[in-house]
Amino acid sequence: MLVAAVAVVVAAVSGGIAIAAGGGDDRPLSGSTLERASAAALSATGGGKVTETEVGDDGAAYEVEVTLADGSQVDVQLDDRFGVIGRESDDDGAGDRDGAGDD
Repeated sequence: MLVAAVAVVVAAVSGGIAIAAGGGDDRPLSGSTLERASAAALSATGGGKVTETEVGDDGAAYEVEVTLADGSQVDVQLDDRFGVIGRESDDDGAGDRDGAGDD
């Protein structure tokens, strides 16, 4: 019975480690990581304001949401060296001209 209990605990801890390593848990960036990711994203968008950041989303090491001067939003995906690996317009932002349900 003790062996079974230990096996359950090991499985639970291993599962928790796998979830943590998987990323995508909406943790905001901070410190120099925030600064570097913000600079890379703003360079990619040509300016704007960083409105949200997170660790490891959609296969990227970092994701930065930038609100542009016209109110539209762009999500910039970065690799672990702060290189841009993706860019996606968020059509539900303030610049959304088609309506909120058009995703």
